[in-house]
Amino acid sequence: MAPHNLNERRLADAWAELQAHADSGQTLEADAYRLAFNDPEFLLRRETRGIRLQLEMLKPDIAQQALGIENTVVVFGSARFRDTEEAQALLAQARSGNDPQAVKKAEALVRNARYYDQARAFARIVARHSAACAPDQRLYICTGGGPGIMEAASRGAHDEGALNVGLNIALPHEQSANPYVTPELSFKFHYFALRKMHFMMRAKALVAFPGGFGTLDELFEVITLVQCRKSKPVPIVLFGTDYWKRLLNLDLLVEEGTISPEDLDLFVYVDDAQAAWDAIGRFYDLKT
Repeated sequence: MAPHNLNERRLADAWAELQAHADSGQTLEADAYRLAFNDPEFLLRRETRGIRLQLEMLKPDIAQQALGIENTVVVFGSARFRDTEEAQALLAQARSGNDPQAVKKAEALVRNARYYDQARAFARIVARHSAACAPDQRLYICTGGGPGIMEAASRGAHDEGALNVGLNIALPHEQSANPYVTPELSFKFHYFALRKMHFMMRAKALVAFPGGFGTLDELFEVITLVQCRKSKPVPIVLFGTDYWKRLLNLDLLVEEGTISPEDLDLFVYVDDAQAAWDAIGRFYDLKT
């Protein structure tokens, strides 16, 4: 692997977009006479990063306020999972190609498709409950806006005609919002920190389905905020008992004294959509 240049700086994806496809001859030219707020070259300088942080804070906040989104149920999980029908089709395709690695990967998709289906079912339950609530008591599904479990939860809310929020992130590999996010509530972030802040700003519950590094990052961010009382207590639901207990030996942390025994009470394990909703209902004494 070639060594990286220590001083190399990568600009936001937004910069590439604002260059209006320079390779086709539509480059932006520096112009000192532009109004500052209408000058993309100026706004994307290193010195104006603070302004960009403020904008990423304000834009989704104002849009959600306008549509009455004050309480959310945040759903995390793998972007790689597929629904049962698609997973089975991919497995059939892999088997026809006589590629053992492709078959193994497709078999995992089929095995984990139940999580996609359960995330979709859970979001339906949330949406149906909220439809009968006063506007200020409604709960809205909020996801990272991408594929997999995020798509499943967005899809479940969409099934019920409910608004849902997608907080997408610009990545080196292309990722677009899934088609079930409410268009007016589909946001794209450059900064992970601001995105995670928005997850917590309106969160009344977190449901974490099996996932990878991103899911773990988001999960432990929330647990830490609640543990340290930087955030109000919210129900934290780990969906998929076997997965989470195989992945994380959290009892070890108690044994070694790195967390308190009561810290294990910050979350619960569940294995079906209704149980996830019941855990949230018990926390807030909702009629479920």
